Amino acid sequence: MSRIGRMPISIPAGVDVKIEDGNLITVKGPKGSLTRQFHPNMGIAQEENVIHVTRPNDAKENRSLHGLTRTLLHNMVVGVTDGFKKELDVNGVGYRVAMDGKKLVMNLGFSHQVIMEAPEGITIETPSANKIIISGASKEQVGQFAAEVREKRPPEPYKGKGIKYTDEVIRRKEGKTGVKKK
Repeated sequence: MSRIGRMPISIPAGVDVKIEDGNLITVKGPKGSLTRQFHPNMGIAQEENVIHVTRPNDAKENRSLHGLTRTLLHNMVVGVTDGFKKELDVNGVGYRVAMDGKKLVMNLGFSHQVIMEAPEGITIETPSANKIIISGASKEQVGQFAAEVREKRPPEPYKGKGIKYTDEVIRRKEGKTGVKKK
């Protein structure tokens, strides 16, 4: 049995889980509502405030889906209760970010400003000119949007300029020394 797949998912107070035909699951909570279609082979059962995920047999496909299904369900429950958050740092001379309504406006050393619109269900904050906080109920959406923002100017290894995750460590390289060898 999958160690992760057999772990029960506890449902906190204020969260409503609805399991429909074809493994269509809707989770509603204080931070929003998430809906996802799961593979029909997986057995998803709710007993009072606990959800159990089971698999029909030990076929390779079912083994791989077991832990995945449980983790995705757990992320949905955590997302509607606590939410997920990614923090990005902007490093570089003249690099800054600001919010203009629901749009993220970034000056990243290009001849133009980079403007990105927040997708539905995502909240963007800029507490300072060089910090971005992306939050939302869906872990997948938060991570994807953070990756798209970082992609606009990834950190470079020589001076460390660019957009990086707050907990990311950039491997720095040494520049040219300027000494000629004969």
